[in-house]
Amino acid sequence: GNSYNIPIHLWILDSHPFAPPICFLKPTVNMGILVGKHVDAHGRIYLPYLQNWSHPKSTVIGLIKEMIAKFEEELPLYSLSSSDAARQSELLSYIAKITEGETDMKSKSKIGGGKNEGCFNKITVVGAGDLGIACVLAVAAKGAADKVVLLDLSDGAAKGGTMDLEIFALPNVEISKDFSASADSKVVVLTVNSLGNAQTYLDVIQSNVDLFRGIIPAISHYSQNTVLLVASHPVEVMTYVSWKLSAFPKSRVIGVGANLDTERFQYILTNLLKAQVLAKDAWIIGEQGEDKVPSWTSCNLVANQMEPMAACNSREKVANRAMEVLKGKGQRSWSVGLSVADLTDSILKDKRKVHSVSILAKGCCNINSEVFLSLPCILGTNGVIEMVKLEEDPLVQEKLQSSAGSIHDLQQQLKL
Repeated sequence: GNSYNIPIHLWILDSHPFAPPICFLKPTVNMGILVGKHVDAHGRIYLPYLQNWSHPKSTVIGLIKEMIAKFEEELPLYSLSSSDAARQSELLSYIAKITEGETDMKSKSKIGGGKNEGCFNKITVVGAGDLGIACVLAVAAKGAADKVVLLDLSDGAAKGGTMDLEIFALPNVEISKDFSASADSKVVVLTVNSLGNAQTYLDVIQSNVDLFRGIIPAISHYSQNTVLLVASHPVEVMTYVSWKLSAFPKSRVIGVGANLDTERFQYILTNLLKAQVLAKDAWIIGEQGEDKVPSWTSCNLVANQMEPMAACNSREKVANRAMEVLKGKGQRSWSVGLSVADLTDSILKDKRKVHSVSILAKGCCNINSEVFLSLPCILGTNGVIEMVKLEEDPLVQEKLQSSAGSIHDLQQQLKL
């Protein structure tokens, strides 16, 4: 029967109204924060309305109405005694710094004097579906990262597998709903896919784009020097979307692309077809899916005594056999997770290893549009260091140009 005035602070992003505001309680010096299912210790507010934000249906007025309803069920603030007022002032200072745009890590170091985690190899995985959890487990098993953060953006009622991760706590793995937990990540892996009621393939992709509009600006804000590694579908388009929304240099926005297919292709050549000499220069490139193509980075692939034409014919036969075997291999969450762990390991450890990943292909193979395709690249701490030169093959170039054309046409229909 009582009425309360609950002060709040809404941080409107540049991408508003397509992205939801970031919301905080703004307690006065005589108020304390009650941590609950809708509020964390720093006063950050989490509501289904924010998670399901969709322009133009979602509005700030609608958001405030949901806050009223949820805070009626569970009060987020309580009255402080005078002895707690000093600590509350410190918390208010922290919230002010966050809402003014400082990173979580900078604020924590100023307030708590704690160790700066910026020097650590930290990875954030966005999305707690099967793929997200598979990535967390694979990265943790690989041991490349000092800390792995899983950002669970789902509604509390649909947490799914994150409960098991909480029960069987893994060392160095943190689960959070707060974007600030991703601060100073060296690599951010994007695994989220929208599960809306889309009717067409274009609607599905547009739904994913709308989802990314609320994610990429926040991720970019907290980890301005990170490498974005995109595993969401379709990977070529969502990598392009991530690049546009983040405004990062092209070297630091990468799609998982054909890395898994390439590793399998090389394994099949070496172990099943006993063509080890071929395998070391063999790559799967182009568009993920049915339109992927095998290619090579050297023409000296077969024993020197063979004539060039015979060598090419032999290589083509072996490649065709390998591609047939590859067709029978699906891409399950755990296998993509292993591929993601492989890529993050190369980036974090600055291995300068060559991977076939989705990068901006403009300028390659006479492609003039801004599209992302899988091409062999050397990866290091700052993402793509250099693209490896492919053998010139008119057929391969034709297929790449065809993929680029269809992807570009699709991108032109999206609302970014």
